Amino acid sequence: QICVVFSEELKCWCRAVIKSIMYCTDHYQTECFLVDYAKYIFVKSKDIRIALEAFMQIPYRAKKCRLYRTKPVTLRIDFCEDTAKIVPAKRWDSAATRYFQNLLK
Repeated sequence: QICVVFSEELKCWCRAVIKSIMYCTDHYQTECFLVDYAKYIFVKSKDIRIALEAFMQIPYRAKKCRLYRTKPVTLRIDFCEDTAKIVPAKRWDSAATRYFQNLLK
């Protein structure tokens, strides 16, 4: 369900999806995904509102997507022949994921 949360960083009300709720010392804090900014933030429960229908009719600016035909690769080192080459991999390893995220930034 989409709700509206106040972002201290952006200083405005934003549409969001609540991902998790946790109890802090004196209040509840929620992790939210901002659908128009494609980022996760934490907000206090007092800063969450029900979205008006007119507000929900505006198209989202951020969309979850996949990169078409992007394949994972890995570095294969052959110590006997003293060579290294990039070859296709079955899944993304943590170094490749980190490198890809840095490219996107």
